[in-house]
Amino acid sequence: MNTHTIKVACSNCNLRELCMPLGLSPAELDKIDDVVASRRKIKRGATLFRNGEKFTSLYAIRTGFFKTCVASEDGRDQVTGFQMAGEVVGLDGIVNDHHTCDAVALEDAEVCVMPFDRIEELSREVTSLQRHVHKIMSREIVRENGVMLLLGSMRAEERLAAFLLNLVQRLHARGFSQSELVLRMTREEIGSYLGLKLETVSRTFSKFVDDGIVEVKQRHVRILNTDALKDIVNPKVCN
Repeated sequence: MNTHTIKVACSNCNLRELCMPLGLSPAELDKIDDVVASRRKIKRGATLFRNGEKFTSLYAIRTGFFKTCVASEDGRDQVTGFQMAGEVVGLDGIVNDHHTCDAVALEDAEVCVMPFDRIEELSREVTSLQRHVHKIMSREIVRENGVMLLLGSMRAEERLAAFLLNLVQRLHARGFSQSELVLRMTREEIGSYLGLKLETVSRTFSKFVDDGIVEVKQRHVRILNTDALKDIVNPKVCN
């Protein structure tokens, strides 16, 4: 892994609004620029941190895509989340000073390394930073609750529809298309995350194609009917 200790200015970063608080004064922005110690490049397939490693920093994803996963008892990887540019990983380590999952790059990526002791120190001076860290942690709790709902009560079609809608919504917030996306993860990884077998994921994608809801060319997915996907997740009740 290549660690670049170049000065990184959050104030000039186009992802600032996604991973830093809004409405900061110039003086506060200068302080926050000091939170980022370095940038780190992670090659596709390489690990940013591993389960059991000592927790020292949070990582803001600058470019690329990650998955977080834990090893199940039978040795298989259970995917617990997918993270993209503008999102923060490493929150799992706050609880007991050690990471509880692996974070693996699904494509060549770059992260901003933010030492947590520096974040804590600065949070006392810049209250909006403290609120922002709380918001990020709260978002993670809400996401986990959503995943539990997904796994606990949804059929395969509902799970995949909810997954695609969530993904495209997050990408759209980063300036990408509302209807087209490139899946950085494999069908198997999607299945692991959604609690579905690989065949079920493939079969459900095929059904969506047959129903004219999506167009799929390998990893390229084009959503043709967003409303139909929403109806699958939240079926309309007929009187």
